Amino acid sequence: MKLKTIIVEDEQISREILRNYIGKYCPNIEILGEASNIQEAYELIQTHELDLVFLDVEMPFGNAFDLLEKVENKTFETIFVTAYDHYAIEALNNQATYYLLKPISIDELIKSVNLVIEIKEKESQLQNKILTPQVNSIQGKITIPTQEGFEVIDVDNIIFCKADDNYTEIHFKETKKVVSKTLKHFEEVLNEYPFARIHKSYLVNINAITKYKKGKGGSVELTNGKEILVSASKKGNLLAYFK
Repeated sequence: MKLKTIIVEDEQISREILRNYIGKYCPNIEILGEASNIQEAYELIQTHELDLVFLDVEMPFGNAFDLLEKVENKTFETIFVTAYDHYAIEALNNQATYYLLKPISIDELIKSVNLVIEIKEKESQLQNKILTPQVNSIQGKITIPTQEGFEVIDVDNIIFCKADDNYTEIHFKETKKVVSKTLKHFEEVLNEYPFARIHKSYLVNINAITKYKKGKGGSVELTNGKEILVSASKKGNLLAYFK
């Protein structure tokens, strides 16, 4: 598939380098335009139906996060390109599918584009359809601590887990339990079961997902009616569960 793309970069030399790399090493990319600032980028995004945006973080009159905040119903993926690696955590936890540091590594560029292609192909197959997990329901139980001892719960009955500082909310169809363990703890405990970390704050039961929707990072709808946003950096891992 061809990814309709724009390059947003305030430095002309950097735009030329990226454009040349894409032309030589990424045949699935179709560049529809280039922008040197946020306003030009916003106009291109509003004008074109894009699959991917290569986006420098620091630009005149704002940064990449300011631009993305302005975009409603974002359906394109974002690859951040910057010399400032201190943005990496915020980028990957929120808006970016991938993060490239300057000077750009050709191998990393190809890897990032292939990841976006994989995500877009999955979205094309799954958009607005009820999903069928590749994994079957796995029988099992885990224990959670209580003041009196511990409680045994069926893993299948868990719909999702939500982080709350050093606590975790375990959500069932109609109830929830709060446990004094981190979400990271439950991610490890449930590792052998069909659970996916779709966001820094959410761990979901794959068997409880009924629908996936494209959007600003995407979202999933669960059997209890809850809709949860998917972090851009977690989208590939989530979609890999489905066929």
